[in-house]
Amino acid sequence: MSKLSDEVIGLRKKIAESHVPGDMEARIVGNLEEISRLENDITARVHIEQMLRYIDWVVALPWNTRTQDILDIAKAKEILDKNHYGLTPVKDSILEYLSVLKLNKDQAMLGRRAPILCLVGLVGTGKTTLAKSIAQSMGRRFVRIPFGGMSDSLELRGQSRVRPDAEIGLVLKGLRFAGSKNPVMLLDEVDRVAETARGDIMGVLVELLDPEQNVAFTDHYLDYPFDLSDVLFIATANNTEHIATAVLDRLEPIQMPSYTDEEKIKIAKDYVLPQLMRQSGLTPENLTIDDAIWSKLVRPLGYDAGIRSLERTINGICRRVARMIVEGKGKSVHIDENNIKDFVESY
Repeated sequence: MSKLSDEVIGLRKKIAESHVPGDMEARIVGNLEEISRLENDITARVHIEQMLRYIDWVVALPWNTRTQDILDIAKAKEILDKNHYGLTPVKDSILEYLSVLKLNKDQAMLGRRAPILCLVGLVGTGKTTLAKSIAQSMGRRFVRIPFGGMSDSLELRGQSRVRPDAEIGLVLKGLRFAGSKNPVMLLDEVDRVAETARGDIMGVLVELLDPEQNVAFTDHYLDYPFDLSDVLFIATANNTEHIATAVLDRLEPIQMPSYTDEEKIKIAKDYVLPQLMRQSGLTPENLTIDDAIWSKLVRPLGYDAGIRSLERTINGICRRVARMIVEGKGKSVHIDENNIKDFVESY
């Protein structure tokens, strides 16, 4: 038996287990029969590879696989408070949003949905991590689609298989990655798409976010409607100025506040430093930072609305301490006014 025959047998087994809709199953079974007929035709090799790749995508999509929702508002509040300091108005809006989802589910009001959240704020204010916390609190898997610099709507919707180098779109790629048809899907920085493609991309966004349309979203590569109504979309943006009105109509913007220096210090001590130390393999015995220098770490290069610069500064400190330990130059470092220049390049 040839390698190709083995692959066809394996795909037949996957088809039987994948809950593919009946008419789509008939299509790909027909493709498998064609592959078997062309197995010994050398000139058909490229065509066979394209069909195999297509069938692999079809059977790998989560046609009927869902995770079980957890809509426990008290638990959600606990997770939000654990992962994010402050942001009380934003957290309240998220808890209200989850409450609407819970009531709709409890009352079997399947046709009604809460507006789609759009977290609006400057870089580093916690938009992405909030979306991850929502997924965690609901027990859903998390997928992120980056829109920054996107220059072609086909990146979302996929390319026709007429093209030899055709790719499936990012939306269905995200579903395959999640392995469920009801993940939290973050549409990240929807305001930062390329100007030349803005109209086309916003058109696809309208289809994704509209409950009347996303029940039958058609990716050009798949060439078959896929139901996205179970996906929980969350969008982020730096501002709403470059988002099309038709898209904004389907969003509920939530403004992310800028952090004060005091809030940044609290976040850095309780959240950022412990996390980055764990990622660097450091323990609390390896690194301590004097309280007196935190105000300088917060603003090494001037004001920043978010905590991205602060994270980079602390990450740099952790890496230098890790290197010192590996090179045998000590096992414990206390950073203060006297040695801060050795660990922070901007001083």
